[in-house]
Amino acid sequence: MTVIRKHITFEGWVQGVGFRYRACHAADRAGCTGWVRNEFDGSVTMEIQGEEEQIDRVIQAIEAGRYIRIENMTVKTVPTDPDEYRFRAE
Repeated sequence: MTVIRKHITFEGWVQGVGFRYRACHAADRAGCTGWVRNEFDGSVTMEIQGEEEQIDRVIQAIEAGRYIRIENMTVKTVPTDPDEYRFRAE
């Protein structure tokens, strides 16, 4: 079990469409920790921590949202946070 953390910026039709709610719900179900927030430029930023497969499941669940349309996703790996115990919307 290798826990990783990813910093992801989503661009497209990602605000005002339930993105953060869906992200929180999917992360909780997958057992991931981290956070998600809307940015002033219309993008959504997320840091998510878990196993690669868990993170992939969360992203797939977000993409399956009825009104969500991700046009670009920028991903980078960042250091894990050992003191984080849940996923939250900021």
